[in-house]
Amino acid sequence: LTMTKTNPSNSASEHTKRFVVYGREECHLCQNMILALKNLQEQVSFDFQVIDIDSSPELVALYGEKIPVLVSLTNHQEQEICHYFLDLAAFDDYLAKIR
Repeated sequence: LTMTKTNPSNSASEHTKRFVVYGREECHLCQNMILALKNLQEQVSFDFQVIDIDSSPELVALYGEKIPVLVSLTNHQEQEICHYFLDLAAFDDYLAKIR
């Protein structure tokens, strides 16, 4: 019985909220968003990765002038949350929807 009680925490970790920041290496707005997300991780549980759009012509075409772009990766679908800066209201709204 004690084993089944620990399982919910394991299944919860499988549903970790995951995000991607599309940006560029030499981009101060990108660095600002990444720093803001790292600070936010102290209060909210989520993972994020940073993808350099210069690694792919398709990403440059999609996001070139819009970076940084914060995108969620829930249920293998990407959904844009905000761009240029971390919009805390949009981020909170998104988290409220997926709880």
